[in-house]
Parts: sequence; C-alpha cells; structure tokens
Amino acid sequence: MTESVLTRDRILDTAEEVLRRFGPAKATVVDVARALRVSHGSVYRHFPSKVALRDAVAERWLTRVSAPLGTIAAEPGPAPARLRRWLEQLNAAKRTMAREDPELFATYHQITADARAVVTAHLDTLTSHIERIITDGVKQGQFTNTDSPVSARAVLHATARFHHPAHASEWSDPRIDADFDGVWSLVLRGLGVVAAVPVGGARERRKPRSTVRRRPG
Repeated sequence: MTESVLTRDRILDTAEEVLRRFGPAKATVVDVARALRVSHGSVYRHFPSKVALRDAVAERWLTRVSAPLGTIAAEPGPAPARLRRWLEQLNAAKRTMAREDPELFATYHQITADARAVVTAHLDTLTSHIERIITDGVKQGQFTNTDSPVSARAVLHATARFHHPAHASEWSDPRIDADFDGVWSLVLRGLGVVAAVPVGGARERRKPRSTVRRRPG
C-alpha cells in the first residue's frame, strides 16, 4: 500500500487484525505498519502513539455497539417497550460477538479496560439513551420516576451482568434470560410503570378467578 492512500479506517482495520494475531500486550505500531507495508512514521501521522491507536480501535468498536442503540432511543412509541428493546439489543450485540469471535471479544475487552476516557464517554452515551427513553416515558404518562438522569444510570448498572464483558462467562448459563426477566421486572417497578403498554418481555399475569360460589339469596 502506498502512503498516499493510507486512511484512518484502513489503519484501524489492520490494527484490529494485528491485535487479534499478536494480542494487546505484544502488538506494536511497527507491526501495524508492516502489515500495511508502510513506514511506522506514516501510521504515527494519523495516530501519535500506540495508546492513541488502541484507544481509537476501542472507540470504533464501542461506537458499533452504541449506534443502533441510539436509533432505538430516538424512535417513537411506548417508552417501556423501547427500553426493553434497547436493553435486548445491547445484550445481543455483546453476546453475539463473545460467541462468534471470542478471541477478538477478549481483545476488545482488554483494550477497553485500558481506555478509561473512551469507556467513560461510551457509558455517558449509553446513559443518555436511557435517559431520553425514561424522559419520554414520563411525558407519555407511563413512568412516574421523574429523576431521569439518576434512573438512567441505575438501569445501566442494574443490567450490567447481561452486557458487561466481565460477565461474559455467565452468558451461556441457560437461566440467563430468566434472570434478565427478573431484573427487568424490578426495573419497571423502580421506574413506576403506570400504563398497561407492551413491554416486549414481561408477561402480564391475570388474577385467577375465584372458585368460591356465592349462595343464592
């Protein structure tokens, strides 16, 4: 590849492959440059350091996760159903990668653990999505908890077991979906659901009819 056509995205694509091949501890900017067949100085013109390159890889991965979530947060419709769909999308994105490409998933987990500023920004983005949905729910008369910023952070933390990479070993547990439904029920109670609207998972239970017969007269 000539240095004149070297782009940021091409460098990041190659950096992902190098990280997968050598691991975060051993992969270097020189390795990335060698894979691109350019000088390492060309890579440094786009990324001033190895840390900056790793942070950019982490940021791009997290953006892939958050972009579809932003779309769900901006959609119209009942807030409880949107929140449920948002959480399911987040859970599915992480679980799919962990299942289909465990090595790359472990690599991303390691580099994001070191990219504190990038992760903080990502969490702020996710929280803003949830806050938007909760605020809409309050306006729609479907939630009574009006402290949207605090509630949004609480929802994200309460569901961490289902999407945080640190819990990836638990995602194959056959009870994981039932556990999520249990947490989801608590989330709804905490938000103070006041309207009977579709929520996408929790089943409404009808009270059993009384079998006691009334005496005539």
